[in-house]
Amino acid sequence: MSFPPARGRRGTQTGNRNVGEPRMRTLISTAFVSLDGVVEAPGGEPGYRNSGWTFKLVDFLPEAYEIKGREQSEAAALLLGRVSYEAFSPVWPDMAEFPEYRTMPKYVVSTTLTEDDLVTNWGETTILRSLDEVAALKEGEGGPIIVHGSATLNRSLSDAGLIDRYHLLVFPLLLGAGKRLFSDTDKDAQRLKLVEHEVYANGLQKNVFDVVR
Repeated sequence: MSFPPARGRRGTQTGNRNVGEPRMRTLISTAFVSLDGVVEAPGGEPGYRNSGWTFKLVDFLPEAYEIKGREQSEAAALLLGRVSYEAFSPVWPDMAEFPEYRTMPKYVVSTTLTEDDLVTNWGETTILRSLDEVAALKEGEGGPIIVHGSATLNRSLSDAGLIDRYHLLVFPLLLGAGKRLFSDTDKDAQRLKLVEHEVYANGLQKNVFDVVR
């Protein structure tokens, strides 16, 4: 699955903007990721070989997940791909762990989803049909937009230069096969600036990177 590209926008979005440039909404990609880059099925989704690897294979330490609560309070909108929306929307509205996300505006990037496919108990949801529409969303008014899950969408956003910040919880695991956070597309190098880092007793690393423009 791929999304219509953002025309002429690669490298134009800015988290570290220059003086005089218009302010844009920050697009944050947040992910649980193995050391070899796999992001597939971290929470126990059925049908995957290593499903549930975040809690089955690594000891749970509450302090390692502090950033997840912070994301809820700092984000102003939630951006998802179709597969993640279909996985999250039946469950997240009733979960006590995600109260802020219940009423937060949501955007789903999909070429096939229809209004009839949207749930009615998870706040306002808008369907976006292309990366150009994501870029236009960033140019509007509002606070940070956060991307949860959505491996295919993440790769497309990264390749298009639309992501401004990465919140990565890196697990001390090598999972082998599985969807990865980044694509193997032949593209120019992209510099990142480490702005937050912490290592926890269970081997998790928190790495927060800003994309350098």
